[in-house]
Amino acid sequence: MMGQVARSPVWLRRTRPWRQESGVGSVRLDPGSAPLTSVVPNDLYTDILLDDIVLTHSLFLPTEKFLQELHQYFVLAGGREGPEGLGQKQACLAMLLHFLDTYQGLLQEEEGAGRIIKDLYLLIMKDESLYQDLREDTLRLHQLVETVELKIPEESQPPNKQVKPLFRHFRRIDSCLQTRVAFRGSDEIFCRVYMPDHSYVTIRSRLSASVQDILGSVTEKLQYSEEPAGREDSLILVAVASSGARFSAEKVLLQPTEDCVFTTLGINSHLFACTRDSYEALVPLPEEIQVSPGDTEIHRVEPEDVANHLTAFHWELFRCVHELEFVDYVFHGERGRRETANLELLLQRCSEVTHWVATEVLLCEAQGKRVQLLKKFIKIAAICKQNQDLLSFYAVVMGLDNAAVSRLRLTWEKLPGKFKNLFRKFENLTDPCRNHKSYREVISKMKPPVIPFVPLILKDLTFLHEGSKTLVDGLVNIEKLHSVAEKVRTVRKYRSRPLCLDMEASPHHLQTKAYVRQFQVIDNQNLLFELSYKLEANSQ
Repeated sequence: MMGQVARSPVWLRRTRPWRQESGVGSVRLDPGSAPLTSVVPNDLYTDILLDDIVLTHSLFLPTEKFLQELHQYFVLAGGREGPEGLGQKQACLAMLLHFLDTYQGLLQEEEGAGRIIKDLYLLIMKDESLYQDLREDTLRLHQLVETVELKIPEESQPPNKQVKPLFRHFRRIDSCLQTRVAFRGSDEIFCRVYMPDHSYVTIRSRLSASVQDILGSVTEKLQYSEEPAGREDSLILVAVASSGARFSAEKVLLQPTEDCVFTTLGINSHLFACTRDSYEALVPLPEEIQVSPGDTEIHRVEPEDVANHLTAFHWELFRCVHELEFVDYVFHGERGRRETANLELLLQRCSEVTHWVATEVLLCEAQGKRVQLLKKFIKIAAICKQNQDLLSFYAVVMGLDNAAVSRLRLTWEKLPGKFKNLFRKFENLTDPCRNHKSYREVISKMKPPVIPFVPLILKDLTFLHEGSKTLVDGLVNIEKLHSVAEKVRTVRKYRSRPLCLDMEASPHHLQTKAYVRQFQVIDNQNLLFELSYKLEANSQ
């Protein structure tokens, strides 16, 4: 039952409880207690608990503190003779191996973790008793430490680091055709920052850069002199998006301490740097407010090609999301935010596909062609479902369900009955009633590889977060941690097999691939309704 506290699981035997020191998620071990590593090696129940702890420890203990406790425990175990001391060191080794296996590239974002891990690694490798009894494990530890990137504050960054382009805010056709790779907060990217007159500077910045860092780069590019903070002519950073009305904009003034700005921008939002007195005059870029109805690429491509390219691209993006990003995205309020760039980009892409469907339908002026588009999108949704790409399936169905599209009564009436019935089935599958019962039944029968509807995973994690406390009477709520870890393990299961699509290399293959990865969309509902009423003024 949620909210209860498991008081004596295997890994807490012979320990005293975790006590809350100050604030939610700030905990310490009582003096003299043994920490997380009282485990029995090779026990299935223990393996699950071990995975639970590694996946969810950040809910109540920061990673650096977690590793410090592990290091201290190994040192204390070294002072104990006989099987007890050896067993505790073996447990520590098991925990460290699983931790490194799970975290991998994320460790470069943990400032203090690298040094602690390397110190603990040296202690373990010097321990003759461990090497004799667990030779394979110690060799595996050596391989993991060599392959996992460990960030150590004193070490300088490697020279000539590759700069990665974001797929929305710095568009290049060659980069959009490349296989997507995971972003980390320390990665450097190119991005455009615009001026009030729509000129721009291209800056090179860390993905996790703060507003202050970005403004510093812009100032350097513009050769601004150093100005004291608060001066009227000092620069501010603003996210600007079209509001749908001509030459008006939705503007958000970003605070200097905000970080990870790039991945939180809307689909058609851009960064503007300006002085405070020019803030009110900011208008969106021309391409955001100009609409050009007419035939687009969607009219020339086959639904099978579009659906397969959607699935292939979304699989790349889904594979880039580290499983711990799901935990960080929901629970970051308790412990400070680690970058979740890959997950945020995947969520942004889901929204982009939804708006792409609505945009293409509403930019099609001829009713006959609009009916053909509806048929094509329903076919695309069906193929995505067949590909077990439920993210694309959901996004396409939601695009067709957009109020600006669904109100086109005369267009929908012309749709053949077979397609109307099929779309009704799709709407039933995406119906949120009874906690998305239809969707959950369908995905439970699918075998990997699967691309799930990711927002629903986040919704489930949010429910677990808000439905029970992490600490109850000073004790860690083990059931909550296990439930969170189980949800994360479903992500692991969905990706446990590679995706294999039969995609024929047609002459238009690269053109279709580029089109699918670089949609031009209208993401403002006011403007979509404006287009809808021009097509069918009196539809209900």
